Amino acid sequence: MPELPPSAARPGLPRRAGVGLKAEHYRTILASRPDIGFFEVHAENYMGAGGPPHRFLSAIRESYPLSVHGVGLSIGADRPLDRDHLRRLKELVARYAPGLVSEHLAWSSHDCGFLDDLLPVPYTARSLARVADHIDQVQEALGRQILLENPSTYLAFEESTYAETDFIAAVARRTGCGLLLDVNNVYVASVNQQWNPFAYIDAYPLAAVQQIHLAGHAQEADEKNRPLLIDTHDRHVADIVWALFARVLAKTGPVPTLIEWDANVPAWPVLQAEAERADTAIRAAARPAAMRHQPAEAHTT
Repeated sequence: MPELPPSAARPGLPRRAGVGLKAEHYRTILASRPDIGFFEVHAENYMGAGGPPHRFLSAIRESYPLSVHGVGLSIGADRPLDRDHLRRLKELVARYAPGLVSEHLAWSSHDCGFLDDLLPVPYTARSLARVADHIDQVQEALGRQILLENPSTYLAFEESTYAETDFIAAVARRTGCGLLLDVNNVYVASVNQQWNPFAYIDAYPLAAVQQIHLAGHAQEADEKNRPLLIDTHDRHVADIVWALFARVLAKTGPVPTLIEWDANVPAWPVLQAEAERADTAIRAAARPAAMRHQPAEAHTT
């Protein structure tokens, strides 16, 4: 497979908002060249050798930075990594030279094969050793750092001996990986497990965060009629998630931020408007703290 020339490689991503690249928007993007910070693709959608997906992605990659987000490595699985999957990921990364590569703190494979979900891991010393070993293998194979994303969860394991934030911090320390903070995942898990999402943000190892995800969620009810949030990625980002995002940026400053909208994909202007809202928040975070909190001057005539 052809690789991009060295001049096309872009280290990191701009500290702006990006969006997930969807087939529905290929032609609009190429025709209008919108002002978007970057595009992100799911690795597994581009693991074939050629065809229209690669043709459009190659054309878009010529003009925009790219990030690659994997959903199939099964980092948390209690089994060896799939070496063929890792090989194909390595080829994809070499082909497009993305600014960032990320995966999930989750598992999706077992002896029965691949499962159509991202399942949580218990936060134990055994899980920590396994996850760290898998990340080491991935980073060695790719010859670069990857980012690890916090999960959206619906329950907690009784056997866990680490808080999630402490577990993720320990993984980052052991492996040198970066972190992808999915703010919607934080809120979904906080409601489902009844804890404070702002306290979670305050405890998170934010110094290792190199990318942020924002997405929409749906609300249902459990058997006791309590709110149950589902990480659907099929609607606008909720106001409370925007508030949590502001809390993160106040601590980190500007960070590349992705709008995830993977189902019921809207028309391009709707998606671009969400990205523009994120860009506004990122620009505000770039101003010195004194300017962010300074009241507007009164105008006199």
